[in-house]
Amino acid sequence: MSFTLPQVKPLILGVAIIFGAVLNCSDAKAADVKVLTVAGGCFWCVESDFESVPGVIEVVSGYTGGSLPNPTYKDVTGGKSGHYEAVQIEFDANTVSSETLLSMFFRSVDPTDAGGQFCDRGESYRTAIFVSNSAEQAMARSVRDEAQSALGQKIVTPILQAEKFYPAEAYHQDYYKSGDIVLTRFGPKTKKEAYKRYRKGCGRDQRVRQLWGSAAPFVGS
Repeated sequence: MSFTLPQVKPLILGVAIIFGAVLNCSDAKAADVKVLTVAGGCFWCVESDFESVPGVIEVVSGYTGGSLPNPTYKDVTGGKSGHYEAVQIEFDANTVSSETLLSMFFRSVDPTDAGGQFCDRGESYRTAIFVSNSAEQAMARSVRDEAQSALGQKIVTPILQAEKFYPAEAYHQDYYKSGDIVLTRFGPKTKKEAYKRYRKGCGRDQRVRQLWGSAAPFVGS
């Protein structure tokens, strides 16, 4: 059987489309997407930190660990829901491991503080790691032990059984880079500007630098 040129072109195009689809499927299957849930004080800050890590796909701010269904920000920060301000870190395990992310997490917070984080006090601002099975628990304990040895101080961050995670209100997501205007005590500011003022005023980076020095992954020298 022979083909004319007009007949061959569609065949070549079809083969190319199928080949491209196969490659795309292979790429999609190659990604090993996992989720790590941690609480590290203000979720704006934790989201900002971990969205800068290569291999992290997305970070969602939210609430977990409490008893109140569908909590609001007011419920959580009011201390009546039992929830932590937390984040879910979605990442490609082929690029960055859970162990690496947890090691970075410990070095981005004050894990010696059982009463909150930095200027934010109360149970909703405590640190925690949430795990779903015994393997994750063992990994988290190993990383915590290593961080405690490196710090030379007692780490009080608990490793807890994962519970339902509730994404925070839309206005909290990507707060650190939003151009939306909010009213602050300094007058109207973009969320991005308000976030920078808050983070500096809360003393987060100063305390992390004091604890971890050059090992702090998100704090400049």
